[in-house]
Amino acid sequence: MTDNSQTNKPTLLIVDDTPENLTVLGQLLQPYYRIKVANSGPRALVIAQTNPKPDLILLDVMMPDMDGYTVLIRLTENPDTADIPVMFVTALENTEDEAHGLDLGAVDYIAKPIRPAIVLSRIRGQLELKAARDLMRNQNAWLENEVACRIMQVKHMRDITIRALASIAETRDNETGNHILRTQAYVALLCEQLVKSGYHLDELSPEKIELITKAAPLHDMGKVGIPDHILLKPGKLTNDEFTIMKTHPTLGSNAIWRAIQHEQDQSDLDFLHVAIEIAHYHHEKWDGSGYPEGLSGTNIPLSARLMALADVFDALMNKRVYKPAFSFDHAIAIIEADKEKHFDPSIVDAFLARQDDFKAIADQYIDHPL
Repeated sequence: MTDNSQTNKPTLLIVDDTPENLTVLGQLLQPYYRIKVANSGPRALVIAQTNPKPDLILLDVMMPDMDGYTVLIRLTENPDTADIPVMFVTALENTEDEAHGLDLGAVDYIAKPIRPAIVLSRIRGQLELKAARDLMRNQNAWLENEVACRIMQVKHMRDITIRALASIAETRDNETGNHILRTQAYVALLCEQLVKSGYHLDELSPEKIELITKAAPLHDMGKVGIPDHILLKPGKLTNDEFTIMKTHPTLGSNAIWRAIQHEQDQSDLDFLHVAIEIAHYHHEKWDGSGYPEGLSGTNIPLSARLMALADVFDALMNKRVYKPAFSFDHAIAIIEADKEKHFDPSIVDAFLARQDDFKAIADQYIDHPL
């Protein structure tokens, strides 16, 4: 039958190589605490890790084989016992010995022969301090968990909002939400392969990859500003119509910028700054023949160069108002032919290295006729 009076008591570990000392301390403390004993340093290290772990250790200094100082060092080095407070109870009364013990991390230093009232008072004080530290640590852990949960909720709502905004543009273009999922997955895959191949490591930290991937769905936000008779035209655009169509990158980037430009704290809006890059520059070409700025090479932000290939590959693989869907092999041939023309050569290499994974993503999020 379980003794609840013992279960609810703090646990003390008494460490001393002299049986008489163990008996004296044990008899003094037994009425108030659950007592464990060890007659050597090595034994103390084992018991300290055994449940229920001690709430406080009373440790002798002068012991054979392993003295108390060494035991304390081993306890503090072990994550399982590092938080257990240690009080030295020893016959050493030298001030230097006391200072050495405290420097090593002991919380108190009591000289033998013990005075019961003082020992009980100091033990009670140390246990109260430990209880306060444990409570604070638990509260901090709870708060950290709550903050992490709230951050995850905010990020989740951000992602949903981004996809909702992107879907508005895609719906106007007779696209499905699968285009967003596919291009986002393509961009993530390209980032992964570039890092694996050792390319653009200074620009593709895990944090930056997450920003690029999360911002990717907003690449065609500007299409909401293109008239339907141009956006949905089932054929080749005239020069004037194409001139208007080419304004959608600027329309998109300006819309995002207007939404955030007056925010005092821009630190939490990094992904929207990346979204501006992607929206504005994803139709630029490696050779400088793209729009809206006619940038070339690495003057084009990496995020936009990634989006360019992902977006074109998806357009090739799927039906558009102006073209049928191409075969996978045909799409690969077009991408490869445009290496160093439309696309960053390192990104094309990453694409070719992971073409089977691109095919798997295209199959997973295939568009189904309504």
